[in-house]
Amino acid sequence: MSRSPMGDLSSASEPPVVVGVDGSEHSLRALEWAIGAAELLGAPLVVAHVRSDALQLGAARIASLGPSPELPDTVVTAVRTVVEEHGHTLPVRYESLDGSVTDALPAAARGARLLVTGSRGHGGFASLLLGSTSRALAATAPCPLVVVPHEARTAALESGARAGRVLLGLHTEETPDEVVAFAFEAAHHRGVPLEVVTAFRLPPQPGALVVAPSPALQVPPPLPLADDMEDSLVREGRREQEERLRPFAARRPEVDLVPVVMPGDAAGLLVEGSRDAGLLVVGRHHRHRFGSLLVGSVAHAVLHHAHCPVAVVPPVAR
Repeated sequence: MSRSPMGDLSSASEPPVVVGVDGSEHSLRALEWAIGAAELLGAPLVVAHVRSDALQLGAARIASLGPSPELPDTVVTAVRTVVEEHGHTLPVRYESLDGSVTDALPAAARGARLLVTGSRGHGGFASLLLGSTSRALAATAPCPLVVVPHEARTAALESGARAGRVLLGLHTEETPDEVVAFAFEAAHHRGVPLEVVTAFRLPPQPGALVVAPSPALQVPPPLPLADDMEDSLVREGRREQEERLRPFAARRPEVDLVPVVMPGDAAGLLVEGSRDAGLLVVGRHHRHRFGSLLVGSVAHAVLHHAHCPVAVVPPVAR
């Protein structure tokens, strides 16, 4: 993979926000969000474009003939104009990358604060909720990946990175600390509340576990789950959630915490809550039995259906 940097981040001490662009409307929405996020974080911005296969091939053929000027990257040129029209003051670098998108962008984002992409790029079917590139990056990005949804399912992006509360999906036993810390920091920098959703499934009713061998042995349907049992599960869930969040809340006491514990499907509750949220935060991985890391079912679902940008936070390498 070759890289052509344009711009200067030599004075920047903070890790950058990296945004992948391809000139599509989806990537320009991601660019707008990334600019706002970089300004909030006080971080430099890296705008990265992976050149098309045709352009990479043409450049390689020209280079094989001897020294020559590098082919211009028209996407970077156009995007640079958009960024400059934004009127920001943050340091920006532009990079033209070679290789596959799923290899080049993670490489460019090593050590970055965030990697930001649109939910789809050029060439995707309009009916798709999530493009194959964003789906692959969710499993491989070396830093938190923020996927900005396309207009068809976006709740509101008019206020950019400051819009709405931060929503965290928390499994009290499985969600890594880095995911919780990321959500607290996001709420702190945006100056918005942090809503933490912990969902649990109600236990099956005894009658649902027995199949009558014949109509003569059928029994009446079981009674509804007693309210006191559900209340007990909610109280226990609240206790576990409060215990898990306590050290993070102590470090960020200024964050307005909104705890939610309720029965239901975690992904469904988060997607519904994303309608008026500014950022939805989930952990990324479950570990496969062969050692590879896979995108968990909740992250997979919210990436496809959430109405606000989704941050997928990877585990810290051990």
